[in-house]
Amino acid sequence: MKKLLFLIQIIAVAILYSSTSYASGGHGNGKGHGHHKHKHHHAPIERHYYHEEIHHYPAPQARYAPEPPRHYDQRSTEGLVGGALGSALGYEIGKGDPVASGLGAAAGSYIGNGIGGSRR
Repeated sequence: MKKLLFLIQIIAVAILYSSTSYASGGHGNGKGHGHHKHKHHHAPIERHYYHEEIHHYPAPQARYAPEPPRHYDQRSTEGLVGGALGSALGYEIGKGDPVASGLGAAAGSYIGNGIGGSRR
């Protein structure tokens, strides 16, 4: 029994001592970092700096897209009225034939746009 108590005391001391030695950085004095009696010598670090070449490139030339061609709307109020009158006239002359009505509308629109375009 005495051996068991002695063994427990040794294990307890070992556990208590090991936790303080790890907390102090492994030196075992329990005071933590910075209270060592050892002096650490640090070798200077050589750093080499290289001069980086700076390249200057000319500014790119501005390129503009060509202007889109302008298409003028050739429709006019006169063309709309001419189409309506031509359609009615074609319907009457063709006695209700849809083809005659369509041809009358096309002819009336053409003539009406011609009249409207000559005024501009």
